Amino acid sequence: MNRPQTLTQKIVARAAGRAHVDVGEVVTCAIDLAMMHDSGGPRRLQPMLKRLGAKIWDPSKIVVVSDHYVPAVDAESASILKLTREFVRDHEITRFHDMQGICHVVLPENGHLRPGMFVVGGDSHSPTGGAFGCFMFGVGATEMCGAVVTGEIWLKTPGTILLNWHGKLGPMVSAKDMMLALCKRLGMGGAEYQVVQYAGDAISGLPMFERMTLCNMAAELGAQVGLIAPDTVTEYFLAARGVTNIDTAHWQGDAGAEYLRVENFDASDLAPQVAAPHSPANSGPAAEQRGVAINQAYIGACTGAKINDLRMAASVLRGKRVASNVRLLVAPATARTTAEAAADGTLAALAEAGAILMPSGCGACAGYGAGVLAEDEICIASTARNFKGRMGAASSKVYLASPYTVAAAAVAGMIVDPREVAS
Repeated sequence: MNRPQTLTQKIVARAAGRAHVDVGEVVTCAIDLAMMHDSGGPRRLQPMLKRLGAKIWDPSKIVVVSDHYVPAVDAESASILKLTREFVRDHEITRFHDMQGICHVVLPENGHLRPGMFVVGGDSHSPTGGAFGCFMFGVGATEMCGAVVTGEIWLKTPGTILLNWHGKLGPMVSAKDMMLALCKRLGMGGAEYQVVQYAGDAISGLPMFERMTLCNMAAELGAQVGLIAPDTVTEYFLAARGVTNIDTAHWQGDAGAEYLRVENFDASDLAPQVAAPHSPANSGPAAEQRGVAINQAYIGACTGAKINDLRMAASVLRGKRVASNVRLLVAPATARTTAEAAADGTLAALAEAGAILMPSGCGACAGYGAGVLAEDEICIASTARNFKGRMGAASSKVYLASPYTVAAAAVAGMIVDPREVAS
């Protein structure tokens, strides 16, 4: 007898070679793909593999991306990147994206993901892959070592929290605002070790890059995985990147499947959001933070510098100038993003407004390289996290917002509701 399953259960069951899995059941799953970057990948794995005398089980199922230490700003960074390149060469890994951008965006850009895959990533924002109907989650270096040697990983099957969003987002309101509102309502541990699945007509209406923002920041809710059932939007995005034979029909939750809980939200009621230091859960309408003077505005990171994010910022900045006392830094998520933004005039709009173009990579989001903050400086950023000291000095303060709101603050010299600047 067939039992109704959630999308989570279907993907885990396939990876475990089972017809069905129960929530809470511990299973061993075969890995379809393992992704790692220069910070937590080769430099951590190589010593372990050497001690074990072990090899990677299938180099064709490994993707390596250099994104944290690029471009090298000192000898240590250069050494880490050199080790990464040697690791890829020595282990005959062909899917290596060197200095091409942030792993979570590079991965789908290059057609490495498709619905139904079971994927591990060496970074906490690996749930981004769930936007494509994948079960993708982050693991530490020790777990990654076991995964790449055996091709398997054990898993306690998580339950699924269904977040239904209905209605239509208003002007200058984006997926980032949806996530900040969820961080406030559910809390940073509100979905701890579970799956959050986004559904409803408001989700169906979102382009793929916006869906990636939702799944990316599932990590901020404490979730193991963020997930969106694949549809025609998924098919179109992947087909444009060379992925064929996409099965969206099978990778849907069954009618009658059991969820841990179901919560409903009205997208049309949502205003632009801002999260105050030092947690994404410190969120509320941007108007509540109006008047907070800033030193820096940062549009970057896997969460906030995809092509649609840059276009949001450009839509605010066209015909305007960044305030004289503010530096606006823009670090496109990938090299492809930069090329697309140059081709459609987005980069020109940003530059004409006074934005400073930065290299693609994790950069200041995680306190690497250029763009970090000095003592007591205040920044508004399109990144996912604003933990104390993450972007620089411990006394600095970071506010989180959408690219619309970050760009508006750069023009105003202080935090404002972006609809004020656009009017």
